[in-house]
Amino acid sequence: MVTMPAQSIKRTIRRYELRQIVPLADTTIYEMEQRGEFPRRFALTTRCVVWDLAEVEAWLTERRRATESAETRRAPHPDVRKRLSRPVKARGQAPAAASTAE
Repeated sequence: MVTMPAQSIKRTIRRYELRQIVPLADTTIYEMEQRGEFPRRFALTTRCVVWDLAEVEAWLTERRRATESAETRRAPHPDVRKRLSRPVKARGQAPAAASTAE
């Protein structure tokens, strides 16, 4: 006989549906699960894993709340002046004249 868990799961979603709701790569989702930052998947069978839709929706709501309250840190913009390829011209500098072969 199968016993019901204390918390009832109303609907589960598979990876395809999860990727439509949360547009992150599989590896990003996996890494976030390992760090405890994303709802954990669970196995229905040996070859089928699912996520609890209510947990995923609660995670999205929390992420939106954290973003709106500025709790989520954003990555700094890269310093384009330090890149080796395609260097940025200084302000006021004229573009380099194209050499013409005669």
